[in-house]
Amino acid sequence: MWDKFGELDSAEEINRLAAAELQEGDVDALKALAAENGLDKDDVEDYIDGLIDTLTTPELAAIGKLDVEAKHLDVKGILKDWVDELKAEIMRDREFAIAVRRKGKSLAGYIALTAETGYTNRAVVHKEIVAKTTTIKNMIGSHEFSIGIPTRTERKQLMHTYYEGGVD
Repeated sequence: MWDKFGELDSAEEINRLAAAELQEGDVDALKALAAENGLDKDDVEDYIDGLIDTLTTPELAAIGKLDVEAKHLDVKGILKDWVDELKAEIMRDREFAIAVRRKGKSLAGYIALTAETGYTNRAVVHKEIVAKTTTIKNMIGSHEFSIGIPTRTERKQLMHTYYEGGVD
């Protein structure tokens, strides 16, 4: 995932590398840096053409990191919604964006914490609801069925706890 340049810790680190590549005239390396970090191709062209002074911002660097990780993890369904929630929070809170970009923090870690929290706090689904399902009732028979997905409020708290706190 971070094969050529490694996992970079910040937008500033990306911008320093981008400036060095641009100064050396290595456009291919600059494009590779952007691609590896999930940055937009048009921004690379604008940077090369001198239309923008830096390749990325903390927000775009964090979103790019999430995009690369989500693709690597083949994120789908509700997990895609969780990624979208992270992106929305990145756009609302620059400090959070900086925290998401930090080396060692990962989408896999956040999803694992959120899934584990959901499992721990799962709710038993009433048997009347289960009776109205097709697959679930056939699968579980007379066993209890429970679902564990943290609420939106809990997920917002978890994202800040994971990315800004001491949780790994």
